[in-house]
Amino acid sequence: MVCIIYGGSGGIGAALARRLASAGRTLHLVARDGARLAAIAQETGATTTQGDVRDPALFARVGAAIGQPVSGLVYAVGSITLKPLGRLSEEDFLADYRLNALGAAQAVQAALPGMARAEAAAILLFSSVAVAQGFTGHASIAMAKGAVEGLTRALAAELAPKIRVNAIAPSLTDTPLAAALTGSATMREAIAQLHAMRRIGQPEDIAALAALLLSPEAGWITGQVIGVDGGRARLRSRG
Repeated sequence: MVCIIYGGSGGIGAALARRLASAGRTLHLVARDGARLAAIAQETGATTTQGDVRDPALFARVGAAIGQPVSGLVYAVGSITLKPLGRLSEEDFLADYRLNALGAAQAVQAALPGMARAEAAAILLFSSVAVAQGFTGHASIAMAKGAVEGLTRALAAELAPKIRVNAIAPSLTDTPLAAALTGSATMREAIAQLHAMRRIGQPEDIAALAALLLSPEAGWITGQVIGVDGGRARLRSRG
């Protein structure tokens, strides 16, 4: 059986791939960056499909490349669009929705035949702390990730009891996607101090919970959106 990871060359996807591979899981990684995808595949022994999730044909290609039951599906794809409402275009909103929410739904649709062949399976999607905690300039991404949370709960109800569906809602994590915010030492420290744990999240922080949610040990967990956010969504920093 295989676990599919969309975004397998990204910071969180790659960290999860390494963790799952070390536990003996068979992986199929999907990503745009061919060079990085090949490097992660060599580390983890994964098979791969290179492509962009904004291309609807990609999901059928992934399905065709999988010749065995699918025990896990991870959609670790995202964007960080930070603009005030007045500067957001219709194209901005639609691009965030397509990448984050529609792509997740299409990935699940394509994987369902393979998941039906597994005795039990788990789906993991990704939201954001910006859904639970309102942030200025986050309207587009918060809308898109809010849709992911709704999708998570709807699919958890629809696909139970054979397939579990959960989501993780991280705060800012030290990945290439967040480099524009974490690249400055001053900005990085200022953001870290907004968290009760006084640091920026690491991909391994997210991967640890992700691996659990994909495992049989989480067999009674479904329909949940779990924050891995240094306390950002629920706690106030002492300042």
